[in-house]
Amino acid sequence: MKVFLDTSSLFKLYHYESGTDELDSFFESTKIDQIYLSEIAKIEFNSAIWKKVRQKLLSSENAEILISCFTDDYSKFVFIDLSNELANVAKDLVVKYGNKGLRTLDSIQLASAISVKSDIKLAITSDDLLSAIMTLEEIGIK
Repeated sequence: MKVFLDTSSLFKLYHYESGTDELDSFFESTKIDQIYLSEIAKIEFNSAIWKKVRQKLLSSENAEILISCFTDDYSKFVFIDLSNELANVAKDLVVKYGNKGLRTLDSIQLASAISVKSDIKLAITSDDLLSAIMTLEEIGIK
């Protein structure tokens, strides 16, 4: 199965938090052939890690280890480039769903998922708003 992960779910694969057990169970019970990530996941992941450090939920040393683990795993993922076309789709999505609360980075995640919609079986997000909008865009979600 080919899936798209947004950063809220990707993060759970590297750092234990609410929802990690469910995601781990899904990955253990499902044959995943390919995982698509938006290129911005590289930025968002690092930002999420350092936020945990600022909140004193993670040490700087562990943050660096987690970032290194994710970086080492880049070859396991297919990254969706941040092209001009993708940015234009994201811009249009903000116009379409801004009244529902869609913001900049989630619009890029959504545009990325839409760009591989015909290739993936499922998009996985832990973000309720993004999940709802993915449903509206007829992207299978978990």
